[in-house]
Amino acid sequence: MNKKLLSLVLVAALAMSLLAGCGAKDDGKTTTAAPAGDTTTAAAGDETEAAGTTAAPAEGEDTTTAAAAAGNTTGETIKVGYAQVGHESDWRTANTKNYQDVFSAANGYALSFVDCDNDNAAQLEAVRGFIQQELDYIVIAPIETAGWDTVLQEAQDAGIPVIIADREIDAPDTLYDAWVGTNTKNEGITAANWLAEYLDGKEANILVIEGSVGASATLGRTEGFNEVAAEHSEWKILDSQSGDFTQAGGQEVMESFIKSYEGQFNVVVCQNDNEAYGAMDAMKAANITYGVDGDVILISYDATHDGLQYTLDGAINCNVECNPIQAETVAGVIQAMATGGSYEKTTLVEDQAFVAPGITSEYATTMTQEILDGRAY
Repeated sequence: MNKKLLSLVLVAALAMSLLAGCGAKDDGKTTTAAPAGDTTTAAAGDETEAAGTTAAPAEGEDTTTAAAAAGNTTGETIKVGYAQVGHESDWRTANTKNYQDVFSAANGYALSFVDCDNDNAAQLEAVRGFIQQELDYIVIAPIETAGWDTVLQEAQDAGIPVIIADREIDAPDTLYDAWVGTNTKNEGITAANWLAEYLDGKEANILVIEGSVGASATLGRTEGFNEVAAEHSEWKILDSQSGDFTQAGGQEVMESFIKSYEGQFNVVVCQNDNEAYGAMDAMKAANITYGVDGDVILISYDATHDGLQYTLDGAINCNVECNPIQAETVAGVIQAMATGGSYEKTTLVEDQAFVAPGITSEYATTMTQEILDGRAY
């Protein structure tokens, strides 16, 4: 009997008395862990709250308190391994801090954290390291969508549950136990729907700075945006290149775009805030105006604190959130697993979208100083 089975046997009596018939996960449902306030990206499937799942903290909520509320209640230290993508963006930094706050010793966890520095091979080896250490649970924020079948089978053979977080993978869902993240395709749809609303039939000549090649966030945002763009014959996507989710990458791509399409574009879409900062630097150096009072409409994703400051200042027209506060939700799933409770196979952490002052939209909230001051990240 492996250690996971043994753990469940030990809590079986309690689980049966409290949660009769609830011990197995329901693969056919989707739970939505939503922040307070208006949301702009819809969850697919049933949005019934699952027992044992903890929602992400609302705007303005003290994340330290929220982290403590997501603490381990089993009475024994739970060993968790987290294979993080890297540190390429402000979003990733906030996500890492969230995991470190939640999976702390004070909350009853021992966290083994590996920053994989956007190296897919290193991430696979990090997961194998967690298996060799015989950790209780493994959480993976996958760098790439493909190539996970073998290592996930190894974790399954070792009896270690795996939770995929933030991004998606191209592997049978029988090889992992749960997924927690945001709907990146809907993020792309939201951005494009806002642009259509804002332009109101006017022409759009669009340049796109994509995220890292092969990342599900890149694929989802691209698919969603392009799906709406295909409905607008007055739109033309002039070019789309990867900025690798970094400020330097965004600046380099934007500089290349300016040389190739000078005077031809009026919309720039950056698939995260750091790329948008780089694009702004490049446009500023080329004396190209952008934002609310500029010649170029600038759209960004992630809605980090600095990104929303630029939105409040009018430099970014629209910023679509990807909520990095996900560890509380993951901890809720782990608690359900550890105690034999029910949990959902898929949990969506919902996002919002924000627009600069002076813009009203059915797809986004107008940015204010009060909203910015209330952000937890």
